[in-house]
Amino acid sequence: MDGRVADASVIAEQLGRRFGDIEAVAGIDLTIEPGEIFGFLGPNGAGKSTTVRILTTLLKPSSGRALVAGFDVLRQADDVRRSIGVALQDAAIDPLMTGRELLRLQAILHDIPKNQAEARGSTLLETVGLTAAADRRVGTYSGGMRRRLDLALALLHEPRVLFLDEPTTGLDPNSRIAIWDEVRKLNREFGTTVFLTTQYMEEADRLAGRIAIIDAGHIVAEGTPAELKARVGDPTLTVTLAPGQDKIQAEAVLLPFGEPVSDGDATVAVRLAGGAGQVAGVVRALDDAHIEVEALELHMPTLDDVFQIATGRRLEGADVPDVPETQAAGPKRGPVR
Repeated sequence: MDGRVADASVIAEQLGRRFGDIEAVAGIDLTIEPGEIFGFLGPNGAGKSTTVRILTTLLKPSSGRALVAGFDVLRQADDVRRSIGVALQDAAIDPLMTGRELLRLQAILHDIPKNQAEARGSTLLETVGLTAAADRRVGTYSGGMRRRLDLALALLHEPRVLFLDEPTTGLDPNSRIAIWDEVRKLNREFGTTVFLTTQYMEEADRLAGRIAIIDAGHIVAEGTPAELKARVGDPTLTVTLAPGQDKIQAEAVLLPFGEPVSDGDATVAVRLAGGAGQVAGVVRALDDAHIEVEALELHMPTLDDVFQIATGRRLEGADVPDVPETQAAGPKRGPVR
């Protein structure tokens, strides 16, 4: 094992988990470097939460091995727990306690000295924007405020690795954006490695430096968002023609710029082989041919496109049943390479 991998925050090698005849996690490999925000993307039942529970010592693997913060999740589980922060979907927070009281309790559980705990707790409350609400009962908090408090609780003992399991599920758009801002801020200010699981394409795209897509227990794609999108193909430019313009002539003008794409009666489209930088050339060519246009629309490949190619279906709006992961494993799909 080379130095880079040995120093990684998370290593999984052929990690698997079975529940009877169901293979929830099917021999996956992952390496996450210190300071990364790593996105783990997939639908309900794909194996995301099962993987997180193995890496956080809440569930034993059936096969393979995993190291978190340099410690083996089976043989050194206590060391792993001291090195990580965890904010799960089903985290229980006492609604009768205040945010500040919960932070004090968390400090006691981690044997943090009182004066250090008070200073650290105040800093974290400010970081997650809860200073004004610190002495209110948690039962009065909104969903977004509870998620931000959960982040503060998970970070109180200064973990090397922070696991966030679908932190914005069920939140309204404003609360979701607020959580994204806090995750970026915590990563930037404290250098914490973040392992983020999510069902939301936009969330993974905005937050993660690297992404792995899991489907039916298998890793089907991995890379930076830009790399994954580039593997999908070239951006598509759609040109809406002005009334009375010759569509066949417009298609001939666009042909040198890339592969034509079927479109509507009043539009022509092309996959730009030279990328988005070709748009200016297309505009000049249409102008030289005296073809009038009403609009130009450039569609860049998205992570949803990546997911569709890797799994054969769309993630957003996909008809995925909300069932426990132990019931949801299925056949392996081909990886995006």
